[in-house]
Amino acid sequence: MNIEQILSEKTIEALKTLYGGDVDKVVFERTNPDFAGDFTLVVFNFLKLSKKKPEVTADEIGNYLKTNVAEVADFNVIKGFLNIVISDSYWLNYLNSITNKPFINPELPANAATVMVEYSSPNTNKPLHLGHVRNNLLGYSVAEILKAAGNKVIKTNIVNDRGIHICKSMIAWQKWGNGETPESSVMKGDHLVGKYYVLFDKNYKSQIVDAKLKGMNDEDAEKYAPLMREAQEMLLKWEQGDKQVRELWTMMNGWVYKGFADTYKMMGVDFDKIYYESNTYILGKDIIEDGLAKGVLKRREDNSVYIDLTADGLDEKTLLRSDGTSLYMTQDLGTAAQRYKESHFNKLIFTVGNEQDYHFKVLFLILNKLGYDWAKGLFHLSYGMVELPEGKMKSREGTVVDADDLMAEMIDTATATTKELGKVDGLSDNEANHLYKTIGLGALKYFILKVDPKKKMLFNPAESIDFNGNTAPFIMFNYVRVRALLRKAKDIAGFEPSTSFNNNVTLLPKEKELIIKLHSFTPTLLQATAEFSPALIANYVYDLAKEYSQYYHDTSILKEENKELMYFRLHLSNTIGTAVKSSMLLLGIEVPERM
Repeated sequence: MNIEQILSEKTIEALKTLYGGDVDKVVFERTNPDFAGDFTLVVFNFLKLSKKKPEVTADEIGNYLKTNVAEVADFNVIKGFLNIVISDSYWLNYLNSITNKPFINPELPANAATVMVEYSSPNTNKPLHLGHVRNNLLGYSVAEILKAAGNKVIKTNIVNDRGIHICKSMIAWQKWGNGETPESSVMKGDHLVGKYYVLFDKNYKSQIVDAKLKGMNDEDAEKYAPLMREAQEMLLKWEQGDKQVRELWTMMNGWVYKGFADTYKMMGVDFDKIYYESNTYILGKDIIEDGLAKGVLKRREDNSVYIDLTADGLDEKTLLRSDGTSLYMTQDLGTAAQRYKESHFNKLIFTVGNEQDYHFKVLFLILNKLGYDWAKGLFHLSYGMVELPEGKMKSREGTVVDADDLMAEMIDTATATTKELGKVDGLSDNEANHLYKTIGLGALKYFILKVDPKKKMLFNPAESIDFNGNTAPFIMFNYVRVRALLRKAKDIAGFEPSTSFNNNVTLLPKEKELIIKLHSFTPTLLQATAEFSPALIANYVYDLAKEYSQYYHDTSILKEENKELMYFRLHLSNTIGTAVKSSMLLLGIEVPERM
């Protein structure tokens, strides 16, 4: 039981003893830095019980806690705010209890919930782009946070590998590819296929212009353009299982999958299971039949099937076309049901941009109306768009920034900045190159993940590499500072992390603040889990690194003459380093040992 829980339970006990009242929950907050204290209780909610003034009520509760809770050293009252001071001995005992122990328990509890997290969801007609970067980083980090909080996590990806979009790339390659392959072009497979998708679009638009010049209206020009008709014919052949079309589709998708795999590896994300839309698009029709039988779904005169959601403030949603073919919603209904059948998840999280908010609202509503209890565990992790400053990092296609280009540019920027600051002295070429990659990709990940997922964001590459401020390089530098300190301590003072420290030292205010910050790791992790927000972890680790940076500058550690005090400060530094590394790993970020 942590100190907040102890205070909460004892305050409930105090309210019962002092005023004869029953309260279910009491919440303590961190005390405002401008006031003395560690935790604060707002007592205004208890005045009906006490029938006394706020100051009197706070004073009586404070006296009860000081008398009955050994950890409470003192308290003060400011109007209706009770500020509790926790004893140094409690914080020292706490630090001793976590020293040399992992902050994240690798063992799952026996009753661990199963959580499936879906992210990435690319199309096989183009490379991953900037939007996918935020999606992948967010989904992966949320999965790691959920795992650290004691859940069995299944990381999934569904690849949109069929449909008119891939047929467009296939048609263009047939017409203008001259047998080009990733090997012959020395181009990643996903970029090669994307090149032909762009080429199709360029020629398709040209055909539209020509048709309009001949007097055709906009709608017909787009609909009857020869290239579009060819793509639609190819899609029909694909659905009919045409051997040649399927072979071409398999070959080009294979190029893309290898390209995606390289991008995912560089980005540092992975998946436990990958679904393919070519296997799932036929799912959902059984659910439609079940819904018709239950009377939840209805059939129109033209034989199409729909659900009436007007009573829920929405509209009529078609789920099967009149010819019996499925829509995306039909497929998503079936895919969700299949995933539950496979894993019996407690929760399924869809990491998808906020432009799909309506789609998921309808999807979840339909499944609940159909009576699937597991649908209550569905959640849309909606996130805002990410943009770059105008003119930054032009992509190959000139319209979107490819993930590969972005990561390469980040590593180049990290290389230039790190060399300029002279932070590679004494490193071999291999070590230096690994450091550039670690800093560049870490900067990218942290800058994106520190923003609340729901917010639209502007990613500034140069700002993200800054070694000062709320950035990954600043956090990394302070971790490296700890590692360097411990290496020196071993040589100079014979210090080993396994060495115990004396609990009788007198804490400096900053030391107490740092231990309290370590103490808040678990509550922060649980809050990040509840809110599916890596931003909470990112800002926690920045605050910890910032506080340690100030402590390091202001406090004598290796030059401290009192050996017991020096060992304590080394233990504190080591534990902070462990917390920093653990936090960064939850964000998918590696931290270097030297820089």
